[in-house]
Amino acid sequence: MPWIEASILLFGGLMALMALGLPVAFAFLAINIVGAAIFLGGQVGLIQFSRNAVQSITVFALTPIPFFVLMGEILFHSGVAMKAIDAFALLIRRVPGRLSVIAIVAGTVFSAISGSTIATTALLGSLMLPTMLARGYHPKMAMGPIMGIGGVDMLIPPSALTVLLGSLAGISITGLLIGGVVPGLMLSALFVGYIILRAMLDPTLAPSETLEETPPFLDRWLPFLIYVLPLLLIFGLVVSAMSAGWATPTEAAALGAAGTIVAALLYGRLTVSNLMKALLGTVGISGTILFIIIGATTFAQALSFSGVVNGIIGLIAAQGLSMMAVIIGMILILLFLGCFVDQVSMMLITLPFFMPLVQQLGIDPIWFGIIFLICMQLGLLTPPFGLLLFTMKSVAPPSVTMNQIYWASLPYVAFGVVVLVLILLFPPIATWLPRLLGS
Repeated sequence: MPWIEASILLFGGLMALMALGLPVAFAFLAINIVGAAIFLGGQVGLIQFSRNAVQSITVFALTPIPFFVLMGEILFHSGVAMKAIDAFALLIRRVPGRLSVIAIVAGTVFSAISGSTIATTALLGSLMLPTMLARGYHPKMAMGPIMGIGGVDMLIPPSALTVLLGSLAGISITGLLIGGVVPGLMLSALFVGYIILRAMLDPTLAPSETLEETPPFLDRWLPFLIYVLPLLLIFGLVVSAMSAGWATPTEAAALGAAGTIVAALLYGRLTVSNLMKALLGTVGISGTILFIIIGATTFAQALSFSGVVNGIIGLIAAQGLSMMAVIIGMILILLFLGCFVDQVSMMLITLPFFMPLVQQLGIDPIWFGIIFLICMQLGLLTPPFGLLLFTMKSVAPPSVTMNQIYWASLPYVAFGVVVLVLILLFPPIATWLPRLLGS
């Protein structure tokens, strides 16, 4: 079968199944069975499909995922996150748009201890959004920062999706995790600057608050030392263990999970009920991710055996495009997909084509990986189907419309594009820290 017809069969079938509402994992499973039967040799192909399904989820590189997810689940279900927010509220006092700034700062710290973007957005939305709206904050000023910082969770380690990208793309997981730190902090700083500027120019967006008298120095800083500093130390433990070569990403993730559990236990916030909720949440999220991964290996093999990958690569190579033109083309594809499909689907659909091109053109894989991550982060926020948009809708009051949520996300999408362009023009933004730490 010619590669053009094969691509229409595989991709057309996949898109049709997703359009019918079939879950992503089942859509890939169905199309993989068809591809295995046609391109991998009938019954032999189906047997190989079964073997690949088992092998794809028994890869050691994937084991950090449940540990990273567990860190965030413990943080949220134990109530330690709420204590951290209260600690930031004591420190951040006379700032325009104060509550929005607190959401950004707290979300940045949670990103350093949580592996789930949705969990971070849901937590901040449920805890802080009602307070901000009750105090007269404009819905855009209340919802936008929470969604924006929720997307940053994907860039700052630990991140389950970063581990998944590194595993599927064959990129150093340690390098990707560390490489996302600088872009993530840049986005957080841009968000804070934007909020303060907007609140200064239009105070009606974030009315000033009547605060109690500033507490004494010790009372003001003690909650930070008790509830925030240990979380930052756990983040430092995870990153330093990986970058120094003391531990693999899996071992570092296990250390982080153990540290989070111990911290919650010492705070007296870890109960059997909270622990069970955290474990069940971890199983649910990790199971979903791993089940989708099952479809990745055979789909990539079906594309390869059908000649689709070589056909597309040959077609692009024949155009004589520069490396930058190819990368920009990839980015545009990812940004388009981000408007309609989830992040795991973006990886499964594009990586079989993108990574051979990356290798052929000699592109720095960590640089490309960070670009890919930022595109996925933007996909979380772009209408009409960004996951964080619907997460916000699920925790927002009924009076908040999807149109308001869409408009609230757009400034933070713009800042993501700014950072993406900066990394395109200045690759060391993404690669400097991994090289410094020898990752």
